[in-house]
Amino acid sequence: MFDVAIIGLGAAGYTAAIYAARYKLSTLLVGEEEGGMGITAAEVGNWPGDIAMTGPELMERMKKHALSFTEVTMKQGRVSKVERLGGKGSKEGKEGKEGKEGGFRLTFGDGKVEEAKTVIFATGSNKRHLNVPGEKEFAGRGVSYCATCDAFFFKGKTVAVVGGGDAAVEGAAILSQVVKKLYMIHRRSEFRAEPYWVNKCKEKSNVVFVLGRQVKEIKGDHGSTPLTTGKVTGLVLDQPFEGSDQLTVDGVFVEIGATPAVELPQALGCALDECGYLKVDASMQTSVPGAFAAGDVSGGSNHFAQFVTAAGEGAVAVFGVFSFLQG
Repeated sequence: MFDVAIIGLGAAGYTAAIYAARYKLSTLLVGEEEGGMGITAAEVGNWPGDIAMTGPELMERMKKHALSFTEVTMKQGRVSKVERLGGKGSKEGKEGKEGKEGGFRLTFGDGKVEEAKTVIFATGSNKRHLNVPGEKEFAGRGVSYCATCDAFFFKGKTVAVVGGGDAAVEGAAILSQVVKKLYMIHRRSEFRAEPYWVNKCKEKSNVVFVLGRQVKEIKGDHGSTPLTTGKVTGLVLDQPFEGSDQLTVDGVFVEIGATPAVELPQALGCALDECGYLKVDASMQTSVPGAFAAGDVSGGSNHFAQFVTAAGEGAVAVFGVFSFLQG
């Protein structure tokens, strides 16, 4: 049985693993995608001590640091269930000797299990969808949720970016370097993004701002034969822009924010705050004793999703774990 299981391979998870190892806690670090949402950041200019780097670079450095400790065991895979062992209300119906509530059992998608005295949920967030006709049909065939990942495939083409936050405007700045033309679509007249990124886009001659409008439908060619997969050909707006409610584009990048990935901890019984994030105390412990949270999934930093807040919460969560195990 591990001292702590950390679910999530992003900034919060990697930082938690580093601190757990320094506390000499046997640590299981698990997750599906290395780097999490961090790998989608093309430029990180606010990580203290480094003027500029890419998200993938920062995530790789964090991973390398975490795995430099013998106390850390990393396993890549999907955790499908987390259950309490021993303790009140568990299947065993009795208190275990490992920690106040007997610890936790993690079941993976392949049926294998691991056990830990405590758990830290660093599961991050999931991208929001527009939920309009054509979005699901053309996902991966012109509809993308990661400008950093897919910009290369749209070199010399016309695309649209939908959203008004940091992710949307940063994505537009990245895409504008390779595409022929870019429509920046936002339902409001002003952006919520950092002025730095907004100004980056305004400096680009190939960026056209389509403000005060929303996407109603994504149109495309479904392909004439089973061997042709189809592609996006345009989109429909809720009101006309420059005389038409339709735009001809080769791709649509949806960047309208994300929702905290609370499915696992919620099934365990962890309470949520009024915004749908995991409710935590000052030690980052959830409403379930021995279960902690860190990063974008928690409400511990006023829902301010940044690398630095995720890392900070990961460190605090481990101190909470250490204190919990000490009784």
